Order: sequence, then C-alpha cells, then structure tokens
Amino acid sequence: MSAAGEKFQQLVDVMARLRGPGGCPWDREQTFDSIKPYALEETYEVLDAIDRRDWGELSEELGDFLLQAVFFAQMAEEQKLFSIGDALDAINQKLIRRHPHVFGAESAETAGDVKRIWGEVKAAEQKDKGKEDHSLLASVPRALPALVEAQQIASRAAHVGFDWEKPEQVIEKLHEELGELDQARRGDSPSELENEIGDLLFVLVNLARFVKVDPEQALRRTNAKFRERFGYIERKLAERGKKLQDSNIEEMEELWQEAKR
Repeated sequence: MSAAGEKFQQLVDVMARLRGPGGCPWDREQTFDSIKPYALEETYEVLDAIDRRDWGELSEELGDFLLQAVFFAQMAEEQKLFSIGDALDAINQKLIRRHPHVFGAESAETAGDVKRIWGEVKAAEQKDKGKEDHSLLASVPRALPALVEAQQIASRAAHVGFDWEKPEQVIEKLHEELGELDQARRGDSPSELENEIGDLLFVLVNLARFVKVDPEQALRRTNAKFRERFGYIERKLAERGKKLQDSNIEEMEELWQEAKR
C-alpha cells in the first residue's frame, strides 16, 4: 500500500473508532442530516483557501473535506448500506468509463471533445439505470446553491440556442428588470418583490456568462474586498479612540474612500 493509501486507511480507522463503542459521544450521535451543514462548510473553506492562495491552509482544509466523505461512509457502513471502498470503486470506475479517450480507443483533441464524450457516456449510464430523462434541465441538481444552479440552467438553455446574441442585449434586459424591481418595491407585495430580485439575479448570472466571468468567484472576491475595507474603517476608528457605534455614515464613508485609495 502506498503512503497515501496507508494514511487514508488510518483516517477510516480513526473515524470507525470515534463512532464505535467507547468512542466520542458527539461523533456517535451524528446522523446523515446533522453533518450536512459541516460538509457544506468544509467545501466553502476549501474554496476560500484557494482564493487566498494559502496552500498550507488548503492542505489542512482538504483533510477536513476528506473527513466528511469518510464520516458519511462510516455511517453508511454501520447501517449496511455501503462502505468507503464501494464509494472509491464507484468513482474510479466512473473516471475510467468517462475517459475512453485516455483508457480506451476513442480520441479527444480539445476540451470540447472531452465534454461531449463525458455527456454521451453519462447519458448512456442514466439510460442503463432506467433514469433516462429527456428534459434538458433534468441533469441540473435542484440541491445546488442557487447561484450555481442558475449558472448551469442558463448554460444548458444557451447550448440549444435559447439565449441572447450579444452582451448588450443582456444589459438591456438588466435595465428592464431594474425598472420592474423599482416598480415592485413601490407596491405592497413581498412575494412580487422577491420575484423581481430573483429575476434580476438571474439576468446578472447570464451577463457574467456572456463576459466569461464566474459570478460565484466574482462575488467571493467582492466579499473579501468589502471585509478588507470595512476592517480598515474599524482600525482607523480605533486609532481615533472610537467604536463603530460612535461614528456616523459620513465619517465611515470618508474612511471607506481612503481604504479604496
């Protein structure tokens, strides 16, 4: 067994010990549903480490990420559903099956060729499992975060021609949605306002697609930028012997502009 294999087995053994008799009370009482939030949290912490290019932190976060898979698999094995070995077999077989241009006789010269082959093999798999669904959007998981789901829905629709022709048309639609949002906020219908906010966000996702920007990453960068600038405001106020509550919008805006410079 390779060094990596031995260490992975150690993680599996540690998790089994934590869940076993005399193990950790907290780990033993967890369920598939109770640890779902942790799986999501660890996913975003991996993305955050990548965004910050903190490779030491990424190494640690990937360990936490792997733990979630082992945790789920351990609970499944206890209920005689499947084991971590079954999960590893499944992904190994899937990768080999969906890369016939590497492990088989097919050829792929471009990334586009690879995507086509992947889609064809996946469709065949679904048919074999009796899960064939001819709806174009059926393959977009409803459990995805809304922003990612919107990206995939829009991309699939565009692939069959249901799309604008140029970015300017999307920007025009964006202004239209802003007008409808302004009109909705003057009314007294919370559901209508929610609808218009949703429409606006969906158009923004499409605009990002047209200009080849990942909206998730764009928003994450903006969040990080806001954190940095707001932290600057807090530090400068502290130097003046003030807290945020002691300041006002004019002073904070002045410091915000200073932070931008």
